[in-house]
Amino acid sequence: MSAPPEAMAPLGRVVATEKRPSTPHEFHFWTALDAPVGIGTIVRVAATHAISGQLPVVYGVVSGALAWSDMATPLDDVLGFDGNPGAVANAPTRRAEIRLYTAAVLRQLPEEPLQPVSLGDVFEATADDVAIALRMDGYLQGGTNTGIPIGVYRAGGTRAPIWLDADFLVGPEAAHVNLTGISGLATKTSAVEWLLSGLFAHFPADKGGIAAVCFNVKGPDLLFLDQPGELGDDDRAMYAELGVRAEPFQHVTYFAPYGPKRTSLATLRSHEALQENVQPLTWGLKEVLQFAEVLLNRDDVDAKADALIDFIRERVVEQVVEDRMLSRPHTVRSFADLEAWFKDLLKGLEAANQDSWRTHHIATIRKIRNRLGNIALRCAGLVADEGDASDLPWNAFGDRHVYVVDVANLEEDAQDLIFARVISKLREQLERGELGVKQVVVFVDELNRYAAADGPDTYVRRMLLDIAERGRYLGLVLASAQQFRSQVHRRIVGNAATALYGRMDGEELATPGYQVLAPAIRTRLSTLDKGQLMVRHPHFAQPVFVRFPRPAVMRGRDGIAKFPPAADAGLEEALVRTLRRFDARVSLQWAQDLAALHDEKELLAIRDQALRERPADMRAFFASRFRTKAPVKERTPVAARPRPILRLSDDDPYGG
Repeated sequence: MSAPPEAMAPLGRVVATEKRPSTPHEFHFWTALDAPVGIGTIVRVAATHAISGQLPVVYGVVSGALAWSDMATPLDDVLGFDGNPGAVANAPTRRAEIRLYTAAVLRQLPEEPLQPVSLGDVFEATADDVAIALRMDGYLQGGTNTGIPIGVYRAGGTRAPIWLDADFLVGPEAAHVNLTGISGLATKTSAVEWLLSGLFAHFPADKGGIAAVCFNVKGPDLLFLDQPGELGDDDRAMYAELGVRAEPFQHVTYFAPYGPKRTSLATLRSHEALQENVQPLTWGLKEVLQFAEVLLNRDDVDAKADALIDFIRERVVEQVVEDRMLSRPHTVRSFADLEAWFKDLLKGLEAANQDSWRTHHIATIRKIRNRLGNIALRCAGLVADEGDASDLPWNAFGDRHVYVVDVANLEEDAQDLIFARVISKLREQLERGELGVKQVVVFVDELNRYAAADGPDTYVRRMLLDIAERGRYLGLVLASAQQFRSQVHRRIVGNAATALYGRMDGEELATPGYQVLAPAIRTRLSTLDKGQLMVRHPHFAQPVFVRFPRPAVMRGRDGIAKFPPAADAGLEEALVRTLRRFDARVSLQWAQDLAALHDEKELLAIRDQALRERPADMRAFFASRFRTKAPVKERTPVAARPRPILRLSDDDPYGG
């Protein structure tokens, strides 16, 4: 590396004293009082003595700052102005003042031999210097560029884009990103939205397709990713500088279970203008039984109960079951079919005075019948008694597509079931190479709740741990966020190669995990503005402060104001609301006629099937599904037939 150009004036000089010597990892320098240097500023030191014919160059980031004068005690200054602060202008001389900064070494060139930082001039880092200091030059080469933008570094007159290495962000070298900060001020959701935009824009095409699955766990946070947001001029400038289009996500699909009545989806994204890409998420017996342990009380379900559940899963579901204890063959495809099988089996055992069936005791059978039968009630709207599943597009994930699963309005049991099944299915299909893309980013907020360090060992926490520890080998990347990093399971945050920090709470910064940071860095973390982050990345020897642009998507509260949620609807209105977007001929009168002739449960099941198949003629589709009842037609009044006149016999005495 060449010495700084002569036209660039130095900011200061390295100083090493007996009490504050330079080391290979830290040095000190002084500057003029007006030097544009602060905590987080990246500087360059040019040595004056060559080693092996090369002048060493050291890059560092400011991690501490002090201001000194020649006073021994504050009393000297008080006496110097006769105790009057306003007498400063009358002082015959001004006291000497210096600014002394401490910098942590980011990189030395040459890297061997590693020596203490020598005395030399200190310069403000240029954009090229920043790239070298953070080792970004190693992955920003033209042919092998794996850079993913995270933000812009600003200090003094320097403005430099900061890039993360895709190989260390989504694998295979390392993976996972974790965000920490105060709710509302740390911009965690905004940071994830921006990171996904940059990832979709710059992820190398030769690495295959990439998609994102985001769990919306709080209100409307992620419900308007496809709607444009407001951007300022500075935001647009950063988008242009970082090579990302200032536009919302182009491919977004939303999934939400039904509410308890199954007429409307349990989501705040229910405005009629936004229903084009909103789909129901409903599961049946086959989908749920594999994850029954998520919903069952482990203290109440022992090894015998597990054995019966496994038997039902492998030998009963989706099969024709015949047995001498059964009054008829059973084909179990739904919870309703399972209940009928249980009822028939128990009736047969009681009639035969038997206390066990195929090694399963009758008490265990009764207990599992009760536990499994409760699932549809506890997760009403997500788990259906009958009908096929309406699920994520397994085997057909789209490249650069975002899939949002809205669980914000669900009970804890239903949330746990969704987390467990979706993550397990992602892992399973990535292992087989059947998902449709090679990389998937899974975003989970509120990690303090789902993976607490001192919380119970839940199924969801085990799934998150599995992603963190071996997900990168599969292409499964965890993007997680929380308010208190210290309260999240250590193996999850510890496996996150990239860590982002927004504004932090003082009590959180006082926990042991942050003591590796310099006091000045911790102080700055507690005062960051919105849009500012501290970034830790494997290539960066020290944390770096960046500013990122506002996401080009509509904020949740703005979306709710512009697209207020629709009111809960009755059966007829719900049919019209969900079906008319596929067939404009669907009318309220048609829906009312259907409701008058057919059972509500039957109509909702056919509606779910129609939403999966999306036929062009909804009315004809419904008519074809009613086997035992005539299809609904336009009714026309029928003229009453004249009643025949009763003719009396000739011998009637009253005939006259």
